[in-house]
Amino acid sequence: MSTSKPAAPGYSTATYRLFDDKADFAKKAEGIAVGLTVGSWTELPQVAKQRMEPYLGQVVSVQAHEPENAAPGERYADITIAYPDLNFSRDIPALLVTTFGKLSMDGRIKLLDLNPSSAFLEAFSGPKFGMQGVREKLGVTDRPLLMSIFKSVIGYDLPNLHEQFLQQALGGVDLIKDDEILFENPLTPLERRVETCVDAAREAEKVTGQKLIYFTNLTGPTSKLRENARRAIDAGANGLLFNVLAYGHDALTELANDSSINVPIAAHPALAGAYYPSPYHGIAAPLLLGKLVRIAGADLSLFPSPYGSVVMPKEENLAVQANLLDPSLPLKAAFPVPSAGIHPGLVPLIMRDFGEAVVVNAGGGVHGHAQGAAAGGRAFRQAIDAVQAGVGLSEYANDHEELRLAIERWGVREA
Repeated sequence: MSTSKPAAPGYSTATYRLFDDKADFAKKAEGIAVGLTVGSWTELPQVAKQRMEPYLGQVVSVQAHEPENAAPGERYADITIAYPDLNFSRDIPALLVTTFGKLSMDGRIKLLDLNPSSAFLEAFSGPKFGMQGVREKLGVTDRPLLMSIFKSVIGYDLPNLHEQFLQQALGGVDLIKDDEILFENPLTPLERRVETCVDAAREAEKVTGQKLIYFTNLTGPTSKLRENARRAIDAGANGLLFNVLAYGHDALTELANDSSINVPIAAHPALAGAYYPSPYHGIAAPLLLGKLVRIAGADLSLFPSPYGSVVMPKEENLAVQANLLDPSLPLKAAFPVPSAGIHPGLVPLIMRDFGEAVVVNAGGGVHGHAQGAAAGGRAFRQAIDAVQAGVGLSEYANDHEELRLAIERWGVREA
């Protein structure tokens, strides 16, 4: 069973997956459209209906799925509701609360997608640099970018931080990010941390001739985020890492819209597991970590890969990437960064699935190399070169020791 009609201009739509063994899905959809907008409808007198109609939600489609011999609890419908833009302000919190605030607590229902109206999107500038701008900053246009992650930073002092940064940079990575759990602390306070890492970046550049972006973890009370971002930039930071779900998409928008915060922002997915994994509850990953993060202004979005230690199904990964790159969205494209458990032997799969519009992001796969982090970075670069040359990793490793040692440790994933 399915019913549908186009959404009118001036409306933003939300699509849900509702599980219920007994519900009349069409009636349920009408209840959502009314309940999340004007509250009641049939009881209103005609004069009130005329006055309230511009604010009334509309059912766009109901697609019921009732497979034969379905297990109990597996009957569901995908429902799309159009919400008048008149009902909410032009910010992501207002859109989320309108479309899914109370509804998120109403049984087994998941928010699959949001399609904000063009009028809503006009309030957002999106990524300041986007994928192309990040490439231009680095002068790298013809391959995936390579990112490495600080590891074991808690309790480390500035000299240790400098050495760890230097070794990563000497390996030829394009991007280095703080660990998301590195907060302000006496051993590595913000300005000193940035100055130390920038010095290490300059030292490495003299050897590699390669520019890189250091994504400093932006933390502190929400009221101090802009101030702390400017402090980091004044100290030399040329990128910011931001725990977007802890602070909210609107906090990211405020940072991205600030002309004085003129560096790329990478959105970290910390807390995402509380939102997307369940098929019955939460917010779908392509919306949460793809579309909304891009609208809010992230230049890069990190999310669990399909291959490593914290996995997301590949179809969801590719849908996240699709939302970050979708040309129909009138904002700059953002870099997808599938992460967690990545090693050089996975590079062929990453490039097969994501193409060159991707950041290969690794922590243990860099630092765990038998010859250290610099060799770990070189092994990744060699793996990328091999794939671009159409040569198998094992064959390429015959003449590249770093890649050979990486394969000995982690192997090569073919599928």
